[in-house]
Amino acid sequence: MLIALTAALAGLGFGLALIVAIGAQNAFVLRQGLRREHVLVIVVICAISDAILIAVGVAGLGAIINQLEWLLLVIEVIGGVFLCTYGVMAAKRAIKPETLTAESGGAPISLKAAVGTMLALTFLNPHVYLDTVLLLGSVAGTYEDQRWWFAGGAMLGSLLWFSTLGFGARLLAPLFTKPTAWRVLDAIIAVVMFTLGLSLLVSFAQRLLP
Repeated sequence: MLIALTAALAGLGFGLALIVAIGAQNAFVLRQGLRREHVLVIVVICAISDAILIAVGVAGLGAIINQLEWLLLVIEVIGGVFLCTYGVMAAKRAIKPETLTAESGGAPISLKAAVGTMLALTFLNPHVYLDTVLLLGSVAGTYEDQRWWFAGGAMLGSLLWFSTLGFGARLLAPLFTKPTAWRVLDAIIAVVMFTLGLSLLVSFAQRLLP
């Protein structure tokens, strides 16, 4: 049970590290939250969309990895290097932080328009497939029998983040305009990425040892 909990916590941290970033999707969720407009629907769409993408990545890549032992070794090396590189990028953002702002003015938009916009920002973004399906699915695969616990943690992270961003928008908006807040967040993300990246490289080294 402890191993499963550890995998779930790793998934939670990794999932949050991927989605807590300045981007169009988060800006739109923040905007809708500030306007208190279709917030529940928007949050549900984001959480379900991420859950589907995570499940696809874990199920598809996990099945392949289980059959190909050498692929696990390749993923551990490439994934470890990629995550460490991602950590460097987050560290650089922490040194020179930006801010997340959302325009809360303008005419109200219909539920249909809000849903369409949210789906487009989610599924027409190529990075979501690289991060959520390929990268997260690959890292989850290294947890082998515990990969679904890892996936569950990542799904929970997505739900927590979008719920906080949407429903807490009016309280959080001033925070997101402060570079210091993003400096702290990116510093945490850098630590998470470095930790996971190094763990993959250590796992690879241990597999090579007799």
